[in-house]
Amino acid sequence: MIKTALIIERADIALGGAERSVFELASQLSLSDVKVTVLAAKGETQAKNIKILCAEGGGKRASLAEFDKALRNHLIDNRYDIIHSTLPFVFADVYQPRGGSYPEAIIRNAASYQNPIVSWYKMATHYANVRRLALFRAEKQLCGDFNRTIVAAVSEYVKRQFKEHYGLGDERIVVVPNGIKPAGQVRAEKATKLRRQIFVNLGITEAAMPALFLFAANNFRLKGLANLIKALALTVAGRTARPICLIVAGAGSSRRYRHLAKKLGVSERIAFLGKLRNIQSVLSISDVAVLPSWYDPCSRFILEALAAAKPVITTRYNGAAELFVNNRHGSVIYRCDDARALAGAMSFYADPENAKKAVDAIIEDNLKEDVSIGRHAKQIVALYKSILKRTEVRSQKTEAHRRKPVDCASLNRGRKAES
Repeated sequence: MIKTALIIERADIALGGAERSVFELASQLSLSDVKVTVLAAKGETQAKNIKILCAEGGGKRASLAEFDKALRNHLIDNRYDIIHSTLPFVFADVYQPRGGSYPEAIIRNAASYQNPIVSWYKMATHYANVRRLALFRAEKQLCGDFNRTIVAAVSEYVKRQFKEHYGLGDERIVVVPNGIKPAGQVRAEKATKLRRQIFVNLGITEAAMPALFLFAANNFRLKGLANLIKALALTVAGRTARPICLIVAGAGSSRRYRHLAKKLGVSERIAFLGKLRNIQSVLSISDVAVLPSWYDPCSRFILEALAAAKPVITTRYNGAAELFVNNRHGSVIYRCDDARALAGAMSFYADPENAKKAVDAIIEDNLKEDVSIGRHAKQIVALYKSILKRTEVRSQKTEAHRRKPVDCASLNRGRKAES
């Protein structure tokens, strides 16, 4: 059995995709002869395998330095075979940055504002954030030449980030594509009720035969909702096989986007649902999942849609685009601000025949398994074993060198030559 410490900042799956992914991974690893202990700085839990190390300090977050010290103290008294961290600690065996690299996240976040002056300002002030600067410096140190930590990138996109921003060599990066826990059976009556509510919200009936496109995110700006609304307006101006309606799910503020929709004349085509506890019900009644994101290391939403056999539309700045085939299972938009290309993809999948072909291809190619947390966990276990094997080889070489007999005659000759 492999004893693993899985480090995360906060033990709370309600915080978002990264936290949920970590706990799904921990659960899956426990089925693969891995004993996982989750080490978190903050959080509340009664689970025996979760330890909160900075509970005494005030606030919702601990500083990186505080958490580092708490972890080192914990590791003095507790032995693990593998230290797997989602934060950049140099003593980790595996660093799995769920949010990608800090430099790329900063660059893409700034780009999402689309205004050159605002983007420049965001770039200039990002490093004024003390915590963000500390994380960036720690990540840069972790990627240094004298460290051995392996970066487990959740996509090829993330691998390219570490090569580009830090010059990290291939021997230090392993791509382990993100995975999600397959959803359980959706209750038909609950899904039907939700569909009726959405139709009432849109002011239409089933007779309208709309194509429902689902957008789900909390950061509406970064995930491209403004460009999606612009694309929707373009589809309305053109002709589509079925009228396109947009369902927006997420906790972000919708006021700006409602105003944009009204300005472009498509407010009656959009239903804002707010924050949902479970995306599966609304996903089950949607025809297509769309996320024109400015930045996503590997979006869970797109993976969940593929697992549910839904065609997907996203951008090349989403690592999840690597897990499906463009123009077979969905569409990949090259430029995040290209509303016309996005509208073209939406119009294409508004045609029921095109949508059905994509659904059939997703099922035929078994993408549900490709995007599963089970596949992800198997690759993580393989990574653990390769690290342990290398460590064992290094230890054997060190021990063999230590026990190698000393040639006293040669040593004496060398000393005489020096004198």
